[in-house]
Amino acid sequence: MRSCRGPARPGNWSAPAWDPVGPGAYYVEAQRHALEHYIDAGGIALGAFSGGQLVAFVHVSTPFRAAGIGSRLCDDLELMARGAGDTEMVVSATASENTVRFYGGRGYELMVEPLPELFQLEPEDVHMKKRL
Repeated sequence: MRSCRGPARPGNWSAPAWDPVGPGAYYVEAQRHALEHYIDAGGIALGAFSGGQLVAFVHVSTPFRAAGIGSRLCDDLELMARGAGDTEMVVSATASENTVRFYGGRGYELMVEPLPELFQLEPEDVHMKKRL
């Protein structure tokens, strides 16, 4: 099933914290390298901190959900995109009911066809877009 078609898949999509020791894709060092790659290519990283700890980077840690952090990060991203002259935002995210409901409530709609480069990286993700 292509994740961009149809509703979110039900289930527990809570993710454990990134592995501080490694190896693997969710090893802290691997994530840091991935972020550096995007920043070096001109990307921008946004996150939220509480007590010096990163609690949200598009994905909001479970104890900090429903506090408006995700909405504020999305607002900032959309503002930056508009400022850069963009007319659409695309989201590739875990295909959970919560995720689809969150982005749907912000005006995002499921994409009929995902962007090929995002689908290649995350084929199980839900792909949504919004006109700015």
